[in-house]
Amino acid sequence: MKNLWGTWVNVLAILAGSLLGSLIGQRLPRRLLTTVTQATGLGILLVGLAMATQSKNIVLVIVSLVAGGISGELLDIEGRLTGLGRRLELLLTRGGSGELTRAFVSASLLYCVGAMAIMGSLEAGLRGNYNTLYAKALLDGILAVTMSTTLGWGVALSALPVLVYQGSLTFLAAWLQNYLTPAVVTEITASGGLLIIAIALGVLKIKEIPAGNLLPALFFAALLSLWWH
Repeated sequence: MKNLWGTWVNVLAILAGSLLGSLIGQRLPRRLLTTVTQATGLGILLVGLAMATQSKNIVLVIVSLVAGGISGELLDIEGRLTGLGRRLELLLTRGGSGELTRAFVSASLLYCVGAMAIMGSLEAGLRGNYNTLYAKALLDGILAVTMSTTLGWGVALSALPVLVYQGSLTFLAAWLQNYLTPAVVTEITASGGLLIIAIALGVLKIKEIPAGNLLPALFFAALLSLWWH
């Protein structure tokens, strides 16, 4: 259960943000939320840089990113994730099932479908490092405030799928840790750090990078590290 600490913080942030948004969200100035989001984006950037600089073999990380990017683009992972989210939303909200369901589905997909949820959970399971999930918790909390002002308290219900989804990934990563050497985990972390930097650039509205298409880089980092060592 200790490995789930980062996910629990994420869940509590969503609940707190939803409560705040439902009660006083409309009274909060948009400039305040924008500034806090930008500050969080800078924090995410710092987390990514700290992870990326752990690499002991920069060439390996670069090759992994290139190979992962090519694979991700060919598979169109980002597009498939987006399409899956839209199909699920249409399926679960079909028939005018109400604002509560729409808020739940929209928020759940926003929080779960993304590279940060995956990388943060892997980092928690592999290294017991929760910095990525802490940064995600701040960002999700801010989004919960803004979403709940328009969609209502149904946003808070999305905390449950976040707990199940990220918790499962964390347990899977902890299990895989037994089969991976510290050197392999280090290069996976460094590659993931660059994905986090890509996400931060999007949050800061500097450059939108399809981080989902770079997710295969984690697999190539593990594969190449096992071969190298």
